[in-house]
Amino acid sequence: MISNKAKYALKAMTILARHHSKKMQANAIAEEGQIPYKFLEAILAELKNRGLVISKRGAFGGYVLGEEPEEITAGDILRVIDGPIAPLRCASVSGYQPCDDCEGEEICAIRNVMMDARIALSNVLDQKTLKDMAKFERGRKESIFDE
Repeated sequence: MISNKAKYALKAMTILARHHSKKMQANAIAEEGQIPYKFLEAILAELKNRGLVISKRGAFGGYVLGEEPEEITAGDILRVIDGPIAPLRCASVSGYQPCDDCEGEEICAIRNVMMDARIALSNVLDQKTLKDMAKFERGRKESIFDE
């Protein structure tokens, strides 16, 4: 299960993708996404530190995506906010840690299933881009992706 923080990050990034051609103030993102403002500020700071968003201060400032919407995946965002996608550390690529009570990874049925789950989930999350997510919300008139 992903955290609320990760869900809000996905929402915020999808909003930025829909408004890709303009800078957005944090309060506008918070209002549109129904995201608590203070929580959003912390999320945007993390995303900025990892280069997924860029911010400019001042009256004409705001946030924009750090890359094109088709280059940022849901998996990229979730890894920044929640860390490795694997359900168990022993099944993780980037956060691998053996289990203390494991008799052997090569014979562990639990690890085998969790690795399959990680692979399946990663395949979906790493293929869905912000552009895909913004297009999915076709009912919004302000999306640059409505056709």
